[in-house]
Amino acid sequence: MKTEKRTLMKEFRMYKKICLLGAMVFGCGQFAFAQEDENEDDDIGTETVTVTKAYTPTINDAFKIKSTPNLNDSIVLQKKKIEYNIFSVPVASTFTPAKGKASAVQKTPPPVLYNSYASAGGGNPANVMAKFYTSRTIDRESGYTIGLDHNSSRGDIDGVALDNVFSNTKLDASYVKRDRDYDWGVDVDAQHQLYNWYGIENGAFTEAIVNSIDERQNYYMAGVSGQISAEDSYFENAKLQYRRFWDAVKSGENRAVFNTGFAFPVADEVLAIKANVDFVNGKFENSSLNNADSQPGIDYSNLQVGISPNLRMLGDDFALNLGVNLVYGLDLENSDSNFYIYPAVTASYNLMDELAIVYGGVQGGLVQNSYYGYVEENPYVSPTLSIQPTDKQYDGYVGLKGQLLPNLSYNVKASYTAENRKPLFKLNPQNTTRDDEKGYFYGNSFEVFYDDLKTIGVFGELNVDVNRNFTLGVNAQYFNYSTETDNPAWNLPELTGSLFMDYQIGEKWYAGANLFYVGSREDLASIANASGLPSTFDFEIVELDSYFDANAHIGYRWNDQLSFFLKAANIANNNYLRWANYPVQGLQILAGATYKFDF
Repeated sequence: MKTEKRTLMKEFRMYKKICLLGAMVFGCGQFAFAQEDENEDDDIGTETVTVTKAYTPTINDAFKIKSTPNLNDSIVLQKKKIEYNIFSVPVASTFTPAKGKASAVQKTPPPVLYNSYASAGGGNPANVMAKFYTSRTIDRESGYTIGLDHNSSRGDIDGVALDNVFSNTKLDASYVKRDRDYDWGVDVDAQHQLYNWYGIENGAFTEAIVNSIDERQNYYMAGVSGQISAEDSYFENAKLQYRRFWDAVKSGENRAVFNTGFAFPVADEVLAIKANVDFVNGKFENSSLNNADSQPGIDYSNLQVGISPNLRMLGDDFALNLGVNLVYGLDLENSDSNFYIYPAVTASYNLMDELAIVYGGVQGGLVQNSYYGYVEENPYVSPTLSIQPTDKQYDGYVGLKGQLLPNLSYNVKASYTAENRKPLFKLNPQNTTRDDEKGYFYGNSFEVFYDDLKTIGVFGELNVDVNRNFTLGVNAQYFNYSTETDNPAWNLPELTGSLFMDYQIGEKWYAGANLFYVGSREDLASIANASGLPSTFDFEIVELDSYFDANAHIGYRWNDQLSFFLKAANIANNNYLRWANYPVQGLQILAGATYKFDF
């Protein structure tokens, strides 16, 4: 094998040498012919080429992959085959599993709702109350409501020379229609009130004069209004209302109010625009009680046209409203007009979730006063009033509110208000030279005195939900007044407070209480003279003591439809003075029942 290999290698080398020598001879010949063709005259002679080293190629040994050797060792362990068997023993069993059953949750039955109720009660001193309400559905989109409310008393108040009966009856009815894109409705209301100018002490006048006084006053009101609101529209709402108010001495008042609102998206915010027109006019048959004669009467007519653009900005922790209130006021009776610009800015910021929320604002407006509004606040005014709007320049306030505990909330606020022509109730002068039809000129009625007033106010409130059945709330408010005339702020208290509580005693019984405190106030008692100038009248400042009034009620639900109640008013039996010369009734107990039904 080795000999054959060497022979092959030797022959291969010889072959290589012969090929190399042939190539060299052939190349030299080609070069010579080329030179000869190029220039036959140029002869460079012959050269000898000597090969000093022969070409000796090598071949590497080839490697063959070795196969895995077979093992034939007798000590290699062999796997033993294992067989598995189950040894079962039959066991007799009588157990039969039961099907699983979910525990049932006891549901609270939903309350039974009725569309109507009637309530009535009576007590001392000859007090009567009655209420009726029904809400009917005509179809899925429309329905109407009717409500009737009556309160009256025929009892006498100690120390008062004149009758002191009163009655208040009010009827409300409304119709509502709900469509896909908008809702609209119509409201109608009517009211009758009976009051007496009973603010004369026993012995202040002779029995003959007292018997000649007609102290009864009747107020009547009728109104109608219509409103419409839209969804997914730049137009938001509009409302038009008209009210007629008159009394038993030929006084009359008309008031018409139109309000509307629009909203437009501006980037990520909302631009809201509100507009309103407010017109009031009326007439009193008699002149001011400062005058010796009841003529001429008093006419008034005031028109307001306003527009209020407002930019609403909302964030995760804040809300900001930037606006202005532009109002044009016109006194048609005196041909006097003014243009007013008021701020309308409010803001709130969430400091710590619901624990502390800071809020504040500066707002103002031209407040439209009316005879009806004054009677609602003080029914013992005389029908000889001067009706003027109040220029509320600004009401600036800042406060903090939040939830201290899950069941404890609070609210504190400080404010500063500046108002021109602020209406203050003050006793009319005693003017016995008058011969008006009704007896309100014996110092037993009130006029409206307008003054420029600046007020600093501080307010605080706490509300506690002791549990699901017991709630408790308390608030207090302090005022400091400064008037342009340096007079006291007539009949305005410096301190007020209230406390209320409601307690659900089991499923059948419920109870509640309300307590009110009003601080001392000041009024002015005067006697008119022929000059008609109040500054020349004999006068005396009257201080009205502070008072505390406690009211409570308790009720029992006989069933879902019938319940009984017992109410107590002025539990302290204190004949305090709400207005000068006007003591209130003492302890009053009223019992009654309420019945719910479907009508």
